[in-house]
Amino acid sequence: MGYKKIIKHIGQQMANHKSSKKRMRQAKALRLTNRYVSRTTRNKVRDLRATTSKEEALKMYPSVCSSLDKLAKKNIIHQNKANNLKSRLAAHVNSLS
Repeated sequence: MGYKKIIKHIGQQMANHKSSKKRMRQAKALRLTNRYVSRTTRNKVRDLRATTSKEEALKMYPSVCSSLDKLAKKNIIHQNKANNLKSRLAAHVNSLS
């Protein structure tokens, strides 16, 4: 095998079985979904932290908590991380006047 062919194959996975090829396709789709969901949840958390009105924060808080719980349930983030974020956000909402 020539030098250029070796360089070309670095970083590529070579699946030999149908099932492993399918798992690679599924993993790619799941990775994209997880990235999208976690990114939107982080945006929600950022928006809630930036909020200065208590009424608006009280409306946003349940949906943010729900999103964090869903991420934890799917093991995208750890359950303790979700709980810590919810606790800090609750403290932020309660500190608003």
